Amino acid sequence: MKRTAAHAAYDWGVPLLAFSIHCRKLVPSVEMCLGQYTCLGEDIMARRRSKSKQEEELFQGLAGMAMLGGILGAYSLTKSWQVSLVVGFLGVVGIIVLMIIIQQKRAERLKRSGIAEIDKMDGVQFEHYLGHLFRFQGFKAEVTKAAGDYGADLVISKDGKRIVVQAKRYKKNVGLKAVQEVQGAKAHYRANGAWVVTNSNYTEQAYQLAKSNGVRLIARDELVEMLLAMKEKLSSSKKTANVKTSA
Repeated sequence: MKRTAAHAAYDWGVPLLAFSIHCRKLVPSVEMCLGQYTCLGEDIMARRRSKSKQEEELFQGLAGMAMLGGILGAYSLTKSWQVSLVVGFLGVVGIIVLMIIIQQKRAERLKRSGIAEIDKMDGVQFEHYLGHLFRFQGFKAEVTKAAGDYGADLVISKDGKRIVVQAKRYKKNVGLKAVQEVQGAKAHYRANGAWVVTNSNYTEQAYQLAKSNGVRLIARDELVEMLLAMKEKLSSSKKTANVKTSA
């Protein structure tokens, strides 16, 4: 039977699709990519993801579309499915390498922030560390007593504003109970604002309740940014001090 372009596409496409499925954590198959864009809006509304997770999934979707575009573009130029699928395969390899580089840089950034040390702290240590972090940002920070704190682990103030903070050093997502407690603490301490800070993330219920009650939720990604800002400023100050000393 005479071989057609469809047969050639099948012969080359099956191994490539299998490779894509095998590497689905890094590069989605064309079908996965298209499905992701179809339900992206619903999926984001259904549950909150961390910033890094959103960036990773967006990159995966764009990578899949780029791979598809490369295959179609190569075929339009060469009229050869073999060449087109080879181009697509090389594109997959390039994307995997790029993803590995991005993951390595992200890991280095997390290590530099010191978030791993926070993950090992107990609740009291986390509260005191946050007090240090907020003081560095110009707040006056007071860690409340362990028992009878009325839902606030810290009370911070700056520019005439008083904010109650609940600290949650968690391994899992923080639920709406933390939002309810810190909202109650806001009234008790006559504060202007209420925050919850965690080294993890929050459930969708917690996000919804916080939104309707004006509670600020600081999750892992934002905490990492705060830690990096503090460490970079400390490093800069240390360098400036060393220059003045040597002068």
